[in-house]
Amino acid sequence: MAVTEAARRHQDELFPDHVSTLATTDPELIEYFDNFAFDEVWQHGSLDVRTRLIVQLAAMIAGQALGEYRTMLGAALTVGVTPIEVKEIVYQAVPYVGMGKASDFLHATNEILTERGVALPLPGQSTTTPETRLEKGRHVQGEVIGHDAVDTLYATAPADLAHVQRYLSGNCFGDHLTRTGLDLATRELITFSFLISLGGCDPQVKAHVGGNLNVGNDRARLIEVITQLLPLIGYPRSLNAINALNEVMPPISSTEDQK
Repeated sequence: MAVTEAARRHQDELFPDHVSTLATTDPELIEYFDNFAFDEVWQHGSLDVRTRLIVQLAAMIAGQALGEYRTMLGAALTVGVTPIEVKEIVYQAVPYVGMGKASDFLHATNEILTERGVALPLPGQSTTTPETRLEKGRHVQGEVIGHDAVDTLYATAPADLAHVQRYLSGNCFGDHLTRTGLDLATRELITFSFLISLGGCDPQVKAHVGGNLNVGNDRARLIEVITQLLPLIGYPRSLNAINALNEVMPPISSTEDQK
C-alpha cells in the first residue's frame, strides 16, 4: 500500500517540508492511517479546512494529545487559523476540561506562537466586567440552551447547589462564551468537540447538540465534525456522539425522505 496522491497533497498543505519519522519506523500503520485520515475522511462533507483544524485542536486538548496538538497547531497556523483563534480555543477548554488539563496546552501554544514571532500577550477579547459577567453570561447561556431552560435551571436548583448555576452562567458562559475572537456558532462546535472527546459526558453532549442547533449548526454539520474527529478520538467516542445526536435529532429514514 502507498500513500495516495490526495493524502500527500493534503499533508503538504498542512505540513510543508515535514518528514514523518513514523513513516520510516512504522510504514504500514502510517500508510493506511494517512490514507484514511487525509484522504478518505478528508473527502467527506464540506467542512472548510480552518474549521476542521479548529475542532481537531479542541479534541486534542480534551484527549490530552499534547504531542499531536503541537504538530496540528503548526498546521492550523499554516492554513490561516489566527493566533487569537487558537488562544480562544485553549481558553474555552478551561471550563470544560479543567485548568489541570488545559495548562500544558496553554504553555505549548505560547511556546509555538513565540517561536513564530507572535508577540504575547495578544489583544484582549473579554467583553465583561465583574459586575456584568453574570448577566451577560446568562444571556449567552440562554441563546445556547434556551432562555426558558435557563430560567428553569435557576428555579429548580436546590438551595445548596444554587451557586453552581451562578458559576455556569458567570464563569463558563460569562467569562468565556462572551469573548470575541470566535463567533458563538464556532464556539458551540468547539464545546461539542471537547465533550465528545472527553467521553463520559453523554448528558452534556445531548444538551450541546441542542445548543448547536439553536445557534445554526445543523445535523449535517455535527456529523461532519464527528467524522473529522474520528481518526483522532477513535470509534467508541465517535459512535457515542452519533448516538447522542440521533437521540436529540433523529435521522430521516429513507422511507420518510421519499415522501
